[in-house]
Amino acid sequence: MKRRYGTGTLSRMPSPAPRMLLLDSASLYFRAFFGVPEVIGPSGVPTNAVRGLLDMIASLVDRGRPTHLVACWDNDWRPAFRVEAIPSYKAHRVAEPGPDDLAGEQVPEALGVQVPIIIDALTALGIARIGVDGYEADDVIGTLATQFSGRMPVDIVTGDRDLFQLVDDTNQVRVIYTARGGVRSPDLVDQAFLAEKYGVGTGAAYADMAALRGDTSDGLPGVAGIGEKTAAKLITTYGTLEAIRAAIDEGDPALKGAQRARLEAAADYLDAAPRVVAVAKDAAVPDVDLSAPSAVADPTLMSRLAVEHGLTSSFDRVISALGID
Repeated sequence: MKRRYGTGTLSRMPSPAPRMLLLDSASLYFRAFFGVPEVIGPSGVPTNAVRGLLDMIASLVDRGRPTHLVACWDNDWRPAFRVEAIPSYKAHRVAEPGPDDLAGEQVPEALGVQVPIIIDALTALGIARIGVDGYEADDVIGTLATQFSGRMPVDIVTGDRDLFQLVDDTNQVRVIYTARGGVRSPDLVDQAFLAEKYGVGTGAAYADMAALRGDTSDGLPGVAGIGEKTAAKLITTYGTLEAIRAAIDEGDPALKGAQRARLEAAADYLDAAPRVVAVAKDAAVPDVDLSAPSAVADPTLMSRLAVEHGLTSSFDRVISALGID
């Protein structure tokens, strides 16, 4: 059954009950850049990613009514601890030195020049922007979701399946997945969605399945010959990746032939993969106010950005969604 965010029983909430909205910022502004037609602001700088991100935030806030709102940031998009474990991790995205790289990552030049404007826009609005040196935004999200788990519902907005591992119905942690329908018609990822779509019933099981399957977009090879369905079946049968490996070591007769050989051949990869796939839950996130803004933090900065880059209508939409006078 398809689950959508912002329709049916998931429509705009009437009460201000505590709720946290965690934004995978790069995932969203990349989507905005490629999905919104290029617009050149008065300053001569393109603004489609800025406009698109602000409009996404306005839509998400209007529908979800979060009391806490965080733009999670990639201070390091390719952390050393992940590269040490698997050197191919995101290696194909490393940029040659030049004007079109963002912290070493290959990005279109027209997007790179917009990132500082995005940072200033979030600062002007007073939306908390949090990154931790040596960690990706995923790790900031994992840490905050863990810290607030059980204290309030947590919605994670991303186009990245890696964060499905954080889904936890008991503690009301879910993913608003934008890869197909954007923020206006995203998939609502809970444990039922994982079971229906991937054949695994928990976020932890999804992480183990993802390690077996691999992800070529991140440079993770996976186990040769073990696709998503086979990986899910193995996890469902044995419970965890650790249990699968124990069964191999113990000579489980159900694991035989080519499948056993493939898993045995991938032993070194499987030693390392969980350290790469698992999001950190203990990053040193600073102790700052994560409340959704109740007033514009820097009206002067916002006014300057609005004039220089033609962002008045986008700022107005965010302010209206936040209920700021």
